[in-house]
Amino acid sequence: SGRENFIHLCNPHLEKMKEDILYHFALGTGTHDFPALFGDVKFVCVGGSPSRMKTFITYIAEELGLGSPGCDYPNICAGTDRYAMYKVGPVLSVSHGMGIPSISIMLHELIKLLYHAKCTNITIIRIGTSGGIGLEPGSVVITRQSVDATFKPQFEQVILGKTVIRSTNLDEQLAKELMQCSKEIGQFNTVIGNTMCTLDFYEGQGRLDGAICLYSEEEKLQYLKEAYDSGVRNIEMESSVFAAMCNLSGVKAAVVCVTLLNRLEGDQISSSHDVLVEYQQRPQKLVGYFIKKSLGKV
Repeated sequence: SGRENFIHLCNPHLEKMKEDILYHFALGTGTHDFPALFGDVKFVCVGGSPSRMKTFITYIAEELGLGSPGCDYPNICAGTDRYAMYKVGPVLSVSHGMGIPSISIMLHELIKLLYHAKCTNITIIRIGTSGGIGLEPGSVVITRQSVDATFKPQFEQVILGKTVIRSTNLDEQLAKELMQCSKEIGQFNTVIGNTMCTLDFYEGQGRLDGAICLYSEEEKLQYLKEAYDSGVRNIEMESSVFAAMCNLSGVKAAVVCVTLLNRLEGDQISSSHDVLVEYQQRPQKLVGYFIKKSLGKV
């Protein structure tokens, strides 16, 4: 459309600050030239581990024909060990750690970084792993909406002692475009479905193998089947706050996760290391193809 979509900051207090220190990135507006460093960014990919996000930036550089083969990409956040950040051309790759609190802290600073850099028309995609429900391991799920552990499409947070509820819908058009890209690649099963976001890996996801478990296998299976019937196809621990914060900031966002197991058949991830490595490459391949196509390089 030619219209420039800027990052929307929902915080009037920031205008009064002389300098903004992004503490967990070890970056600041007084020490770094954000427009020069990040002004050309159009795609931001976020995922749990620093090593996975470094692998992704190396992969996307090769796919886009940027940088030289075997080139090492420095960690922009080397001044901290909280998060890692890598950049090549218009693509930024950032780790977010595990769980809602960790990704939430990262997103506050990432959204401010994109705002200070005057970035426009940004697409943010979370690429990750998840537990599947009723899907073969290795299937990729593009999230329609993130739901909580009671299957409601909302993110609930207590702010100043009051419960605040925010919407967790994701960009429908972007999800369709990603699905089309998967059809064009034709290498793995991909579905659009709801993603359940929990506060925990064990009891919160109905596992029987944690240090504490006070429910039966029958109760667990009944719960997971209810989740499936409500449209849930996978479970992870970051999508709800990711969707809520991207919505409030006016950023197009998607979640693309591979399933490492079918939770209706067990709780422990038993696939070999090599198989898991190949599975984890699937969201990267899909998002890499989407970025190439968006830039007219397919």
